[in-house]
Amino acid sequence: MDEPPANRPLYQISATCVCLFISLLTIIAGCDRTPFDLNLKANDPLGNTSTEAQKTTRVALVMKTLTNPFFLEMERGARRAEREFAVDLIVKMAASETSIQQQIGIVEDLIRDQVDALVIAPGDSVELIPVLRKAQLAGIVVVNIDNQLDPFFSKKNGLAAVPFISVDNKAAAYRSAKYIADKIQFPAQAAIMGGIPEALNSDDRIEGALKAFRENPKISLLTVDSGHWKIEEGHDLMEQWLLRYPQLDLIFAANDMMALGAIEALREAGREDVLVSSFDALIPARQAIEQGTLQASVDQNPAVQGYLGVQYALRALNGEVLPEITYVDAELITASAGAAIKPLKSPGGDS
Repeated sequence: MDEPPANRPLYQISATCVCLFISLLTIIAGCDRTPFDLNLKANDPLGNTSTEAQKTTRVALVMKTLTNPFFLEMERGARRAEREFAVDLIVKMAASETSIQQQIGIVEDLIRDQVDALVIAPGDSVELIPVLRKAQLAGIVVVNIDNQLDPFFSKKNGLAAVPFISVDNKAAAYRSAKYIADKIQFPAQAAIMGGIPEALNSDDRIEGALKAFRENPKISLLTVDSGHWKIEEGHDLMEQWLLRYPQLDLIFAANDMMALGAIEALREAGREDVLVSSFDALIPARQAIEQGTLQASVDQNPAVQGYLGVQYALRALNGEVLPEITYVDAELITASAGAAIKPLKSPGGDS
């Protein structure tokens, strides 16, 4: 006989939770680094072209997955840009954040479809580079959002002039991990849960968390391991850690999905004394902060990233030279800062 849903652990009902998160999100309304400008519509990125001409512009948004509500918010921002600039937005995503070969296949299909521009949040920072170079050779504009393509391998493979839009992952992760590190006044042990090892945003968040933990001499780092961005793997990894390191005191998880899995494992083990911080500020993470099971997370404004990705693609098609890196604002979300569910920021101020 099936166990009633109310009694099932969080990681076993992740698909149901994600559907609920998606439904909620749907209704909730110098150097080459450029700060995000809120006055996005001051100049039409398509210049003086007619509305009819604009409608023929086809921009593809390729994301990692929709099993993480973060990417639904990213699509929401891109859809707003589609409406404002009257372009044809094509949204594609892989089955999961580890489905790298599927993402490559999606890009191959878009090359054959001869889209005008491709905005991509790559699952891997290296493996997508050759197919994106192929897209450039086919005359397709490429814009990189969320997870940065590796600059060294990009240059090595001839992938050039790809603007990158995201938050400063190192700085934001440092703030999240420092929030819990500053609470430690006695000797304590910490662990870091990273995402996909080949993703630069995971590496940057790990580096930021390491810096925060090392600044407190009372904290000893026990391990850095990968939960591959997934709620189930976060749960299972946390179970392993509790067996291996029974005195664990602090956890930084590089995204909310892994943190939510870890929190469920801690609840099952009766360990309410472990401090956890994370990244993304999804609705369930904000709820966990309100409940006290999660101490902090980072809102990296995925809707803004999606909007700017489309806008940058249109500006590039119009011949504009774009900044190499554009950082959008990241906000640390804590109980004291106000973790209540509210409309997330998007360009222009409305939700």
